[in-house]
Amino acid sequence: MPTDIIFLRELRVRAIVGIWEWERRMPQDIVIDLEMAADIRAAAKKDHIDATLDYKAVSRRVTEFVQESGFQLVETLAERVAEVVMTEFSVPWVRVAVHKPFAIRSSRDVGIVIERGDPQGTPGRRSKSR
Repeated sequence: MPTDIIFLRELRVRAIVGIWEWERRMPQDIVIDLEMAADIRAAAKKDHIDATLDYKAVSRRVTEFVQESGFQLVETLAERVAEVVMTEFSVPWVRVAVHKPFAIRSSRDVGIVIERGDPQGTPGRRSKSR
């Protein structure tokens, strides 16, 4: 099975994330990059959205999840975003980067990158909560 990658770059979400008191009171910009394993051959053949991973739906769901989350650590946020994408969208592998721009005065960006799943593996089960 070929591993194709559907990606989403620089998804910007205003959310609460951080350990400091001021971070817990004031939403800040969080930037998320996603890379998701897919086999796009059926979509290319059918030329129809129903045959592929709908990145607009992924974007909406991740945005909603992050806005409602309120985690202290970007590590936790990244892990939970990976779980949402894999479980709710039947993605077998995902790379999630969570950025907190300007969180450190002397740095333009800080964050974390994680990979979960197996790009050649069986997709996660689809949640019925959507």
